[in-house]
Amino acid sequence: MPKETDRWRRIGLAAGFLMALAIPASAEGCGKLDHDGQSYVICEVDAAAEPRLRLWQDDADGAPLRSFSAVRRTLAGNEALRFAMNAGMFHADYSPVGLLVIDGQERKGIVTAGGGGNFGMLPNGVFCTGGARPFQVIESRAFAEAQPACRLATQSGPMLVIDGALHPRFLVDSDSRYVRNGVGVSPDGQTAWFAISDRPVTFHEFGRLFRDGLGVRDALYFDGSISRLYAPGLNRADFGRSLGPMIGLVDGE
Repeated sequence: MPKETDRWRRIGLAAGFLMALAIPASAEGCGKLDHDGQSYVICEVDAAAEPRLRLWQDDADGAPLRSFSAVRRTLAGNEALRFAMNAGMFHADYSPVGLLVIDGQERKGIVTAGGGGNFGMLPNGVFCTGGARPFQVIESRAFAEAQPACRLATQSGPMLVIDGALHPRFLVDSDSRYVRNGVGVSPDGQTAWFAISDRPVTFHEFGRLFRDGLGVRDALYFDGSISRLYAPGLNRADFGRSLGPMIGLVDGE
């Protein structure tokens, strides 16, 4: 898909504002983006496509799905998976560490306490769709206080970008590098960008992708080292360790 790739490589930033060159407002799909010497895949979903965004955790019998192939088997015959990625941290039994809301039903409650690991690196946050705005990333304690309605919600951590600022614990010279994935939303809440790095990157580099490369003011980390992407338009279907919650865009009714 050379034209699609070229389209994404023309994304730029000027004077602190996103210039989505040649990207129509209704764009949806995945493409490549280079930023600060690192390469990423970015999957864009606009407000009109929000109802086709889905979160998956368990099958009809309550067993964890754990893979993109299992997710695909849950789809109706006229549906196709446009893209999918892991969508938050999980326990050894593949259950979510934090809040999980699927089709308005809370599957796991929100966690506001700090702790070890990346999830407990406060502030962490929640990605919420179908609420007051099509897409939001909200700091977890603010979310617990406001209790906004969400069609889909997944909690993870840390926040990558918080009201335009990088997480305060990110270090420019960090030597901790992993393939990382996460999500950020446009300032007006009309667009969500799901990103995964092609190579190991630091938190600081990944946060700058969202803040400086995509112009978002709030972004959330999903995971690292086990980050996976399914994007058939890019001939990509990552495999490896089993996954907990997964998020993706479905075509068809």
